[in-house]
Amino acid sequence: MIRELEYPFALNKIRDLTVGQRVSISGKLFTGRDRLHKYLFDGGKSPVDLKDGAIYHAGPVAIRRDGVWVVKAAGPTTSMREEPYMAKIIEHYRVRVIIGKGGMGEATRNACAKYGCVYLQAVGGAASLLAESIKAVNSVSFLSEFGAAEALWELTVKGFRAVVTIDAAGRSLHKRIERSSRRVLEKVLK
Repeated sequence: MIRELEYPFALNKIRDLTVGQRVSISGKLFTGRDRLHKYLFDGGKSPVDLKDGAIYHAGPVAIRRDGVWVVKAAGPTTSMREEPYMAKIIEHYRVRVIIGKGGMGEATRNACAKYGCVYLQAVGGAASLLAESIKAVNSVSFLSEFGAAEALWELTVKGFRAVVTIDAAGRSLHKRIERSSRRVLEKVLK
């Protein structure tokens, strides 16, 4: 069963999500990659309110058509690159949802448990398919400073699909798979 999530992602909406659960997201998402995360980590001011929001680790490919931004591709980027920054951003901005690929580290997992946040895995390699769920570009910040891929895009999505891989209790599907793989490897090597 797919769980519907709608912005704003208040704690009561994400608290009972569990590892492995599929979700469909509608409402507002913000994109962010390396430059934005470092900027926020270093004390830069966010031009948007991230409280109860979602940061999607992505650099969308967008074009201007008749003065309106249209997103043509929006695949997830590797989230582990944001690990040095993510825990502080979760704490300071009260972000409730992180979306990316490949998982996050211990600091982020602990911050998810402490402050109430979830990490969602989006499908890598499906950038144009994921872009179909983007219904509008509401704004873009830091375009001239960071460039299009690193800018903070505010998107409206409908039916954006992902899977919970770190829940608000700090349980991690990535850790489960790592433990299971280690046990299998030990058996094979014996």
